[in-house]
Amino acid sequence: MRILVTGAKGQLGSAVVRCASSAGMEVLAYSRDELDITNSALVESMLFREQPDVVIHCAAYTHVDQAEVEVDTTYQVNAVGTRNLVFAAEAIQAKFVYISTDYVFDGQAKAPIDEWTMTAPIGVYGRSKLAGETYVRDLHSRFFIVRTSWVFGHQGKNFVKTMMRLGDEKEQLKVVADQIGSPTYAEDLAEAILSLIKSNCFGVYHISNSGACSWHEFAEAIFSYTKQPISVIPCTTEEFPSLAPRPAYSAFAHQSLKLNGFKEMRHWRDALLTYLKVEKRQK
Repeated sequence: MRILVTGAKGQLGSAVVRCASSAGMEVLAYSRDELDITNSALVESMLFREQPDVVIHCAAYTHVDQAEVEVDTTYQVNAVGTRNLVFAAEAIQAKFVYISTDYVFDGQAKAPIDEWTMTAPIGVYGRSKLAGETYVRDLHSRFFIVRTSWVFGHQGKNFVKTMMRLGDEKEQLKVVADQIGSPTYAEDLAEAILSLIKSNCFGVYHISNSGACSWHEFAEAIFSYTKQPISVIPCTTEEFPSLAPRPAYSAFAHQSLKLNGFKEMRHWRDALLTYLKVEKRQK
């Protein structure tokens, strides 16, 4: 299987490249500098030349707060860039995987969100990612829309790395306790995506590690596992105002994985322990 990965140097993209290469797949890995997805002619010529069997689209504009300011740029990357890839992928009959987000929901749910829940994004980032979903649905016939949340991986910045750094610098820390979601280990997500592309079970999937927590609970688990002696104080979202609104509740149900017979995702606490062990080995 010949796979083209966009955003190949990001948290998820790098995990997909590692997992696919380990599985013996031929991987064409492109970073933002190597493939400008907003250039339709360039995207089309690249895909027609390389002829991948699958396109896994991990590239995105993910600066949630800055998206409220750089609106055009956000849509140019997340919507128009996705359209360019989808159109070319359909033309060469390559399967298409689009990585979406919990930010396509408004955060008003009271129970884990399944794949058929009505979308209602509350910020520019979420709306731009939903626009990308729309292009995928409208322009491609064999697609997987994969919504995920709270990703932590070995490449780049993430919440876990930030907490570990602050744990070495501070004795006390305030962390938001009124936002609930599902943490996702990038390596687990990558493995799940590779399982999808081997099938023809196309559609929308919610893929995160199982279970849910607040950012505060997530931080407490990190410090407990790393044995960093720091006091974690719960606080509200209002105490940390930001440009972009955040969903208050975005924990996922994994109905599509279950109904299509895919492997259940392990609990986020188990995934976190594995992540920390790998990070320790890599130091």
